[in-house]
Amino acid sequence: MTTIYYIEDDNSIAQSVKEYLEQYDFHVIIYTSIADARQAVRSMPPQLILLDRNMPDGQGDRFCRWIRSEEKELPVIFLTVRGEAKDIVSGFTDGADDYVVKPFELEVLHSRILALLRRTERLKQTKLTCGGITVDTEKVAVFCGREEVTLSQLEYQLLLLLMENKGKTVMRGQILERVWDINGSYVNDNTLTVTMKRLREKLHNPACIKTIRSFGYRMEDM
Repeated sequence: MTTIYYIEDDNSIAQSVKEYLEQYDFHVIIYTSIADARQAVRSMPPQLILLDRNMPDGQGDRFCRWIRSEEKELPVIFLTVRGEAKDIVSGFTDGADDYVVKPFELEVLHSRILALLRRTERLKQTKLTCGGITVDTEKVAVFCGREEVTLSQLEYQLLLLLMENKGKTVMRGQILERVWDINGSYVNDNTLTVTMKRLREKLHNPACIKTIRSFGYRMEDM
């Protein structure tokens, strides 16, 4: 399910958008202040942000620039009144990917969200994410939140295998075959247990890595 943070101080508008989008299996979380939204993005970034450009505790454009400094690829759609639209049309200089002028049709907002998510997905083909963990296959780098984590080659291959099969249980035998045997290393089953323990510790014991007792492991969003 795609999570959207909606930063909006007008409760009636926020609830209308939330109810509409949740009919299409979006999970919409409303924040009525930039301070609360900033803390939420720090803790767990969503897949997309809807941002009212004028908030009681600050300007949305400043918040958007902060997002770009922290989460460069997080898609942002400005919701703005007609008089302000001309300020952000040229190149979206405040960092937004798109904008919708108030008052807007909910169907139009929905189509803009889908279009932006499709563009973003194409850019993210080299990045696998789950529960705050990101594997950048292009850079061969792993991040826990914004913190880059140093893994051994075997730990990285183990995590990558689980990420590539997110939502599926990967059997212990399959892991041993794919991670160890492919490298010409023939080891006993305990080696996998020890490697998984070290991997979990380095990733701060994430809840998204599940042990399926007597079978293997599964990675899934919480």
